Amino acid sequence: MDFWAISIEIAITVLMLLTLLVDLLLPKDSDRRAVAFITVIGLLSVFVFSLGQYHLSPSETFYRGLFIADNYSLFFKQLFILGMIFVVLFSLEYAHKFIKYRGEFYALLLSALLGMCVMASANDFITLFVGLELMTISFYILVGFRMDKAASSEAAVKYLLVGSGSTAVMLYGVSLIYGATGSLDFLTICRNIHLFYAAGLAGVVLIMAGFFFKLSAIPFHMWAPDVYQGAPTPITALLAMGSKAAGLAVFMRVLYVAFPILGTYWMTLLSAFAALSMIGGNIMAMKQKDVKRMLAYSSIAQAGYMMVAMASADYAGIKAVMFYATLYLFANVGAFAVLSVVEEERGGTTHAHLTGLSEASPMLAAVMTISLVSMAGVPPTAGFAGKIYIFTAAVDYGYVWLAFVGFIMSMMSIYYYLLVVRAMYRDLYEQETDYARPIAPPIAVRATALASAAATLVVGVWPDFLARATNFASQTFMR
Repeated sequence: MDFWAISIEIAITVLMLLTLLVDLLLPKDSDRRAVAFITVIGLLSVFVFSLGQYHLSPSETFYRGLFIADNYSLFFKQLFILGMIFVVLFSLEYAHKFIKYRGEFYALLLSALLGMCVMASANDFITLFVGLELMTISFYILVGFRMDKAASSEAAVKYLLVGSGSTAVMLYGVSLIYGATGSLDFLTICRNIHLFYAAGLAGVVLIMAGFFFKLSAIPFHMWAPDVYQGAPTPITALLAMGSKAAGLAVFMRVLYVAFPILGTYWMTLLSAFAALSMIGGNIMAMKQKDVKRMLAYSSIAQAGYMMVAMASADYAGIKAVMFYATLYLFANVGAFAVLSVVEEERGGTTHAHLTGLSEASPMLAAVMTISLVSMAGVPPTAGFAGKIYIFTAAVDYGYVWLAFVGFIMSMMSIYYYLLVVRAMYRDLYEQETDYARPIAPPIAVRATALASAAATLVVGVWPDFLARATNFASQTFMR
């Protein structure tokens, strides 16, 4: 048994048990901040430890081929861990004020992280399903964790019902694949000519439909706006970046490893859903007044952009997805860190609640502006470099029309992002509100927001380092 291959997963499991133990030992009247600090320190230790694992061979399978350790999966695991560190940091005061069971809250966050990591290294459909359900069941609970908010409970029920339905669809597709090929292992499935039979093709379509639910691609997006709006803000952030990145990581492995011989079929389907998601997500985002709901529709469009690169089905496309997923994480961290403070201080996340934020807290307004401009793909932010990679990969593969649609939709997205910026820099203090009161964000939130903004700008000006990292990780995947 080579435990080195699952050392990251073991470390996260131990950390999760440790947080539960510390929570039990703390006095009942404690504010539980110690649990959050232990979680952050533990995750930082795991992240540093993972940096030494890039010396592994390009691709090794373990446990009878169920689990794969390569630099591709390691890159995504580090991305998940980094995102979780940011979420725990900026949710520190939010959890203290709004979350009743804070020890269980951090344990469930780590449980979701463990599921993401298992998904990244899944080499067959059973391991994929275990990781997927560990992540999604944790999210079902976390979405409904605001006991004082009816919208949170409503969002959790909607997420549970739709998520269960999508899981059933995916499992039925897996059963058809197993019936056609006699295996659940990705490499064995790839070599089986029976995939071209009717049952095999139907199974591929159903599995893709299940993934489209997880990525909230149109028309499988109906759960995302309500869940994003009703969930606690840190959980919304994690759904937008961590859950989506995990879905993309395993989706690419399934398509490129298990179903490459069917590329003629699924590349056409993928490109159509990418265009539909970009168009629909951006158009619907324009009408939203709640920023969390707007970011939900924006995330649908962002998933469409990343599917544009996936449709190219080559090394450049994989690299573009990994690059864009990383910078999307930084942009989301900044945006949701600001929203968590605004919701805590002003009781909501609409345009009205953001009014005059530039005077109440210039730093928060600047970070939100940088994050939104990056999502729109405006230079010199990281989003511009990311979309250049995506559209270049599509054009090189022959999807000029898809790149053109993505470019037009990116230009349209600037409109609704700037509506938020306008609200922050607009002076409406003559109304009977206390929005003129200065906002002093906690140190952890300030550090997280500034770090995300700095990363967004640095990657935009100097993308070489991240480009080399994604180049190295994607090369091992293609082998």
